[in-house]
Amino acid sequence: MIEVEVKARAREDTKERIAALGATSIGVENHLDLYFNSPLRDFKKSDEALRIRIKEDGARLTYKGPKLDQQTKSRRELTIRIDDPTQMRDILSLLGFVLSAEVRKRRTKYSYQGMVIALDEVEGLGTFLEVEAQAEANWENEKDRVLSVLKRLELEDTIRRSYIELLEEKRADL
Repeated sequence: MIEVEVKARAREDTKERIAALGATSIGVENHLDLYFNSPLRDFKKSDEALRIRIKEDGARLTYKGPKLDQQTKSRRELTIRIDDPTQMRDILSLLGFVLSAEVRKRRTKYSYQGMVIALDEVEGLGTFLEVEAQAEANWENEKDRVLSVLKRLELEDTIRRSYIELLEEKRADL
């Protein structure tokens, strides 16, 4: 599965703009994302990610492949539900994976024309908007759709860096 995703910094009126689109509220989630680095290759250099996401409805392990283009955060994504995130963390540790970062956020989700619009309040960073779609093939068509939504929300400056990278940049600036 290809996750087609764009991200931008939200404006103060972004929630109102989402409502004006006619997007339907899905709900609010609290995320704790635990990112791991591989003993085999540096995910920062290979542009990959391995994450345990813990939220109210359970936990998931996700692998994200390298980004597919220069404009969006589109990439192959594989996700499985896990019963015990602590045990999964221990398994990864025993296999040589190292916890490299934690990201906490409050995500307000909306459904819009088969896409998900997420308004993320990221601890230590501020508020961002993500527009996501899923594709098996022809992900470029979905790319055009998510970019179109971003444009309609008047948020055209896309951010390709992850929340981890943004947090690292902020720490480096202090």
